[in-house]
Amino acid sequence: MSRLLDQPDGGLTYAQAGVSIEAGDEFVQRIKDVVASTTRPEVLGGIGGFGGLFHLNAGRYRDPVLVSSADGVGTKLEVARQLGRYDTVGIDLVAMLVDDLVCAGAEPLFLLDYVAVGQLDPERLSVLIAGIAEGCRRCGVALLGGETAEHGGVMRPDDLDVAGFAVGVVERGRELGAHRVKKGDALVGLGSPGLRSNGYSLARKVLMDNEGDLYRPAFAGATRTLGEELLVPSVIYAPAVMAVATSVGTGLHACAHITGGGIVGNVVRILPATLDAVIHMDSFETPEIFYEIQRRGGVSAHEMVRVFNCGLGMVVCVDADDVDDALVAARDAGVVASVVGHARPGSGQVVLT
Repeated sequence: MSRLLDQPDGGLTYAQAGVSIEAGDEFVQRIKDVVASTTRPEVLGGIGGFGGLFHLNAGRYRDPVLVSSADGVGTKLEVARQLGRYDTVGIDLVAMLVDDLVCAGAEPLFLLDYVAVGQLDPERLSVLIAGIAEGCRRCGVALLGGETAEHGGVMRPDDLDVAGFAVGVVERGRELGAHRVKKGDALVGLGSPGLRSNGYSLARKVLMDNEGDLYRPAFAGATRTLGEELLVPSVIYAPAVMAVATSVGTGLHACAHITGGGIVGNVVRILPATLDAVIHMDSFETPEIFYEIQRRGGVSAHEMVRVFNCGLGMVVCVDADDVDDALVAARDAGVVASVVGHARPGSGQVVLT
């Protein structure tokens, strides 16, 4: 018999080192039905294997191209931790992933998550995963699998971080991007009611002196507390963008997901070197929380638009002849949409007016 098997019971355990196998097993059992609720016909098997299986129905495509993305929720998680509320940040995670995929013209297919915690609390993590599953259902994406890591002795017991990885598919030759944008294209803006998941390090520094600030009104006249305002979940734009693509076909040229880098830093990514994007800031609504950040922190206009979405979560570039159909498709998909600008000859700059 191996010497490894000679040691009697009663010594140091993994649980005493900060990792509970039993809690992990309980967590998996809790989320099985939630994960199953996101399945698609292409999913083979369920959770519990060493990898998730997804059948790419290549018959739908002549020349399929897989598109992948990876992202997290950032320091918005710190607000969730301080409030002990994790029901919305999973939706944010899905939004950050799938809304990047559709910017390439891809249909999002499946998603995997990675969660690291100081101490595994099955109830808390079940709420988080339920939020991820809700986000997946909103955009028809399968939650194919994931990993939960308990970092006892390294992270504080209530510390939590989450990241995700998503895959989509697009027909080769139908990819969206700067190569398709042309002079006179219309820029359709999809509205964002809050910060989504970007700029929270600056927002928290400006708005919070202590955790108690999360319970005061978000701004003068607000009906929500600051904590509630900061946890407003991200709009998931993928269904609206895919609806626009179905409606206008090749009239959809490019999409800019307004995340880290703000309006300026993301719209510039869809511009060829010979065109500028003109965006009229009064053509869409900027929620009051952005003005509150600007007032309290004395944050310059330049800094605001290069950090935050300022009410513009996605910019969709379409042929000018298709703009009315694009607006109808986006609105029918449940998002606020308006024409916010156009493409004109220039040098690859974003011009705000």
